[in-house]
Amino acid sequence: MTLNSKTMSRTTAPSSKHQLLAALQSLSHKKILVLGDVGVDRYTMGSVDRISPEAPVPVVWVQEERLKLGLAANVAENVQVLGGHPFLVGVAGNDRSGDDFRDLLTRAEISSQYCVVDASRRTIVKERVVSEQQQLLRIDYESLHFSAESRIDVERQAMEQVKAILDQGVDSILVEDYAKGFVTPELIQKTVALAIEYGKPVWVDPNMKSKLSSYRGAAMLTPNRKEAEALTGSSDVQEAGRILIRETGARWAVITLGKDGMAVFENGRDGFDHVPTFAREVFDVSGAGDTVIATLALALSSPSGTLEVAVELANIAAGLVVGKRGTATVTVEEIRAAIEA
Repeated sequence: MTLNSKTMSRTTAPSSKHQLLAALQSLSHKKILVLGDVGVDRYTMGSVDRISPEAPVPVVWVQEERLKLGLAANVAENVQVLGGHPFLVGVAGNDRSGDDFRDLLTRAEISSQYCVVDASRRTIVKERVVSEQQQLLRIDYESLHFSAESRIDVERQAMEQVKAILDQGVDSILVEDYAKGFVTPELIQKTVALAIEYGKPVWVDPNMKSKLSSYRGAAMLTPNRKEAEALTGSSDVQEAGRILIRETGARWAVITLGKDGMAVFENGRDGFDHVPTFAREVFDVSGAGDTVIATLALALSSPSGTLEVAVELANIAAGLVVGKRGTATVTVEEIRAAIEA
């Protein structure tokens, strides 16, 4: 997918410092329901100075292990760090990693009361083995499939939690689909139906393995380059954006393009706005999309929020987070300093 689109893009003029700082201030206290696959990111870090005598592989002398909230839980933590109030709905196992997951939520000051416990599933863990800032290997521990009985029970509990949260009052709903078995088309459509009933917008971070029709009714989709191409079947950014909006009825679609920034589409407008990347140095893109959608949801939940300013704010936040090692978050103070600079 390239910016050499059949329809010319418009490069957006930068927002003023005053607009960005006002939007940043508006992020605080917004209530966001985050629904999606959850898990733990484990970083096993050490040094390599020899090759194993057993096989032609490096031997890692482990010096540090670090646990971090992963998947939709990382999105919730991004919301929290940016001053919002996340309500997280997901499913974890009744295992040691599940205990680690709930402990990490407590440390992040995010409630685990809305997360479903399913003893038949193992808690998702993504382990990255790293040496000298170089990722050597990733090991995934996960259960992608539910039993029929378990699926029905988990979905019932999840929808009960979603309704309970909506009854408390939230500003918007984030759906994080990582294709790990929890977020099904049925779960998404039930959530969208409830959101419409309560008058709340739904922002979706889609997965390339899902069908585009699953996201019908969402207010915004935020796929990356590969996801947009897989979902639409088009390698042309303009055509992909048009298909995303046409097939889902979304008001907006934001395609993140890595080093090329973002392509922003709005229903009813021709072409797209191109927002160049803010990143100055890229160490790790893990979780950058999580930061983008969390920032967008918070910024657009403000009555005065505009798409142009929200996208630029999200672009700044993403540019900061990719300059960090591993799955990370970015603080309001860091964004403010970047705006001031």
